[in-house]
Amino acid sequence: MTAGTAEHTRAVLDKARRENFPVAPRFLPRAWRSDLMAVYGYARLVDDIGDGDLAPGGTDAVLLGLDRARADDRIALLDALEADLNRVFAPGGAPRHPLLAALRPAVDRCGLTPDPFRGLLEANRQDQRVRRYATHDDLLRYCELSANPVGRLVLAVTGSTTPERVRRSDAVCTGLQIVEHLQDVAEDLGRDRIYLPADAMKRFGVTEADLGAAHASTAVRELIAFEAARARELLDEGTALVGSVRGRLRLLLAGFLAGGRAALRALAAARYDVLPGPPRPTKLDLVRELGATLRREG
Repeated sequence: MTAGTAEHTRAVLDKARRENFPVAPRFLPRAWRSDLMAVYGYARLVDDIGDGDLAPGGTDAVLLGLDRARADDRIALLDALEADLNRVFAPGGAPRHPLLAALRPAVDRCGLTPDPFRGLLEANRQDQRVRRYATHDDLLRYCELSANPVGRLVLAVTGSTTPERVRRSDAVCTGLQIVEHLQDVAEDLGRDRIYLPADAMKRFGVTEADLGAAHASTAVRELIAFEAARARELLDEGTALVGSVRGRLRLLLAGFLAGGRAALRALAAARYDVLPGPPRPTKLDLVRELGATLRREG
């Protein structure tokens, strides 16, 4: 790996600091941290391709075996990434992209399967062709691809997978995804995407034009509050996941939930006016929510 390529991949991994929840905190065992960051690097790369947020210059296209001229062809990039993912799981395969080369040891150590990784790819393919969601159930089906695989991978990396934990994890991950959508309404609209269900928008009398305003109207605030309550219900449904494990894993999972709940607190503090920019939780809010989550499942 060249110095330039190493710097490029570090820039992708550095985005972990901007997430609502801790990705691989230092209190975890080193092997877990390494494997979780490898999973995060893949997930971040998939999302950056799907959102058109790759670094300029076409470096990722070249690393995936494409010409720089195709650096803006998201479908081609996702297809090339899937081919590289297949190399991760092929006996003797040699992935081209350094983030997927880093994923190979985690796959081998933890016995990871390709399905969750492919789900993330399919979610980003869906983002290229589906830009509106008619109902809450439609959005939940999207989250099954875009969010739930991440939680399943966390359980697999930490050797904690059981059917009940997967069910609880799915609820948490979907809730976190919806919270992120609520924070990013304005940013998503700039990409011609709306993750607020159309039937809920109609119920509150919100139009797409309303979402493009500088500040949220009363109707938009009521809609965001309604969707935030739905996200809170999902997080509450998954809370028992924390109490089902012990030790440092318990703290990690509590951190995920605390991040979501602190983000909901930030939405409420902004009176659900998400249009000027994403309301973000303070560190104090995160600490408070972490403590409350641990006490609740103590």
